[in-house]
Amino acid sequence: MKIEVLGSGCKRCTNLADDIARIAEELDLKIELSKVTDIAQIAAYGVMSTPAIVIDGEVLTTGRQPGEEELTQLLTKIHKIQ
Repeated sequence: MKIEVLGSGCKRCTNLADDIARIAEELDLKIELSKVTDIAQIAAYGVMSTPAIVIDGEVLTTGRQPGEEELTQLLTKIHKIQ
């Protein structure tokens, strides 16, 4: 599962990436996590507000930092689909 956190590199974006990594480890999920800070790449996804989460090329959240419960549900749901 390829997960990208889109954002400027601000504290919210960094915290979001850290939360995703921690939750994926707790769930024993194999993920490839990257942080995308390039404005052109972010715009290519059509994202106007960050932080945003992209999983396997699909934008799933924008403009907010989901809580732990929502991230757990999101990662679990996507993992089951694959």
